[in-house]
Amino acid sequence: MSNTLSASTLLAVPLAPLVGSLVAGILGTAFGGNVIGRRASHGATILGVLIAMILSVITLCDVIEGARFNATIYEWMVIGGLKMEIGFLVDGLTAMMMVVVTFVSLMVHLYTIGYMADDDGYNRFFAYISLFTFSMLMLVMSNNLLQLFFGWEAVGLVSYLLIGFWFNKPSAIFANMKAFLVNRVGDFGFILGIGLIVAYTGTMNYSEIFAKAGELGGLGFPGTDWMLITVICICLFIGAMGKSAQFPLHVWLPDSMEGPTPISALIHAATMVTAGIFMVARMSPLYELSDTALNFVMIIGAITALFMGFLGIIQNDIKRVVAYSTLSQLGYMTVALGASAYSVAVFHLMTHAFFKALLFLAAGSVIMGLHHNQDIRWMGGVRKYMPITWITSLLGTLALIGTPLFSGFYSKDSIIEAVHFSNLPAAHFAYFAVLAGVFVTSFYSFRLYFLVFHGKERYDQNPDAHHHDDHGHHGDGKPHESPWVVTLPLVLLAIPSVIIGYLTIEPMVFGDFFRDAITINSDAHPALSKFAEIFHGPLSMAGHAFSTPPLYLALAGFVSAWYCYMVNPAVPAAIARALRPIVVVLENKYYMDWFNENVLARAARGLGTGLWKGGDRGVIEGGIVNASWKIVGAIAAVVRRAQTGYLYHYALMMLVGVMLFMTYFVWLAK
Repeated sequence: MSNTLSASTLLAVPLAPLVGSLVAGILGTAFGGNVIGRRASHGATILGVLIAMILSVITLCDVIEGARFNATIYEWMVIGGLKMEIGFLVDGLTAMMMVVVTFVSLMVHLYTIGYMADDDGYNRFFAYISLFTFSMLMLVMSNNLLQLFFGWEAVGLVSYLLIGFWFNKPSAIFANMKAFLVNRVGDFGFILGIGLIVAYTGTMNYSEIFAKAGELGGLGFPGTDWMLITVICICLFIGAMGKSAQFPLHVWLPDSMEGPTPISALIHAATMVTAGIFMVARMSPLYELSDTALNFVMIIGAITALFMGFLGIIQNDIKRVVAYSTLSQLGYMTVALGASAYSVAVFHLMTHAFFKALLFLAAGSVIMGLHHNQDIRWMGGVRKYMPITWITSLLGTLALIGTPLFSGFYSKDSIIEAVHFSNLPAAHFAYFAVLAGVFVTSFYSFRLYFLVFHGKERYDQNPDAHHHDDHGHHGDGKPHESPWVVTLPLVLLAIPSVIIGYLTIEPMVFGDFFRDAITINSDAHPALSKFAEIFHGPLSMAGHAFSTPPLYLALAGFVSAWYCYMVNPAVPAAIARALRPIVVVLENKYYMDWFNENVLARAARGLGTGLWKGGDRGVIEGGIVNASWKIVGAIAAVVRRAQTGYLYHYALMMLVGVMLFMTYFVWLAK
């Protein structure tokens, strides 16, 4: 087997979904005259993603055997010594991301056939999700910052289109604008970080940047006593905070539930929100040079992991519970990045992609089965009507809470252990946050599970049951199991949700799978190496779990949820009354939206209005533009009086002029 991968094969991976997207988006919509129908549209896009997935799996197999690729595919332009190019870097990190992205995307494509069957925008939706897959693949395969930024912005743009897919709903339009604007805030920091790297290294190529990392580490930021590398890493991480929805730039993600369920799975499971985690892991040679940046990353992750989990407890919309769960799990990944356990963060990214996509798609299946009701207060007893959705949801929930031997257990417990061994000052708070988060995660996950699948049936009591939803269905009648195009992806996602952690923890976390993709200074940041000393295989780790706090915290969360929602349903209401001030804060999402809309947005509006009225209208229009023509007009008005058109006036002026000249020269002669 060759040690290098084929450039043409790699190029086919992102281009196949792009071609499918163009076919469905142009020929399958009014834009291109609706030349092809629904079957051809979903066929073209699914074929494109299937080709991409098969080639990604082949690439991963080659990478496991030692093959690598790092080369320019196309040189766009050269400015001085700065090259702007499209190129691929394929190593363990990229190959794993390619398989995860294409597999989850394929499942979402299949699921969409059933979920969007009654929607008028069917072909347009397939075009969008294929375009999203192309954008994400370009992001993870890039070998330079320019292409990374292109993919970064492209997934942001397509997510804007997807969140606002039902553009007749005001709430969807508000949600996609919110997502777009919040991501712009993060991207401002991201592009500043890229600009600083380019300014001080003169290159956008990863390998060349990492080769100069040592030089960057010794430089100060001009005019301050900060280290340049710290400023670069924090700026890059601000980009990740926007994309990966970290506090306080998390506010867009729960609102993005306004989009159809398949894109909730696509955006929040394997792809867009994990782009920030991937980017920080890819930039590990830079982050290892700044303890300040790592502490900042860990604190932000810890706040997100714990406090977003609290919000999941009080949500009643089935998709929003899963969305806040995603926020919390992204916080866990970020904490692992801060502890320099990059491989653990990426390992959790992978396991989370499977079980979170499963939970989102299962939530969508429940919504379909209950005639598009999303309020878990009006569900209950669904398991006997929807057995496949029930069992796959249970498997996904067990993986999410970290049940031993399930995939989520290996990645989540690895994060907790890595933080425990971290020597950074932020690790104490982070360790408390990730441990407390285990109980919170278990509680809200089983609250959702019990309210939906167990207990007495409440779907016939729904006050909104007879209202039309976005698909035009009525909300009465018994629940029903979803068609096979919906349940097949659930089963296929449930398999890795159970076994993938057990199979891959050794090579990914403790082996050499990421050896040339991730750099760790083990002397300065020994967390992962200390964890490796106590790791004796996946089976032993599962056995060891019975003597560690996370398992019992998860069990306590399960028992609490069971008691509150199955045995004594009066307890949650009593607790809510007793803790009313706290509940109000949670219901208002820590007043973050209020602050953004009433303080930041008004300040920005005031600044904009001031610049418009004072700067644009006052100074530029009134002072520069209008004043200049008014001065010219005033001078012209005076001069114009001398232009009478009478010859004797001009003759008189000539005589006066001659007399003045003569007087002047006589005065000079004296």
